[in-house]
Amino acid sequence: MITLTPVAGEKLKQLINDEAEPGSGLRVKVVPGGCSGFEYAMTFDRAGDDDEVVEQHGVSVIIDRMSVPYLLGSEFDYEEGFQGAGFRINNPNSTGSCGCGKSFTA
Repeated sequence: MITLTPVAGEKLKQLINDEAEPGSGLRVKVVPGGCSGFEYAMTFDRAGDDDEVVEQHGVSVIIDRMSVPYLLGSEFDYEEGFQGAGFRINNPNSTGSCGCGKSFTA
């Protein structure tokens, strides 16, 4: 369904240990918004009965059923560089994005 790079997995483990309740994972949602139509929303959460859960690199990624079609085949990565650090989603379902890179079209 999705792929979590080893670098993203290590960073997520660190963040979950530092900031989330034990047993939490990363919830990723696609929500309406932004200048291109959709945005990603990420929080730490526990999985519910209707969620899809992907376990990689010791981390649970939780995706609600409505977001699954938008995220199929996506790769989650973490990058650190001169202009800052953050998670990056490489989504093959995106047909375009806005100039700021915060939203996408599907």
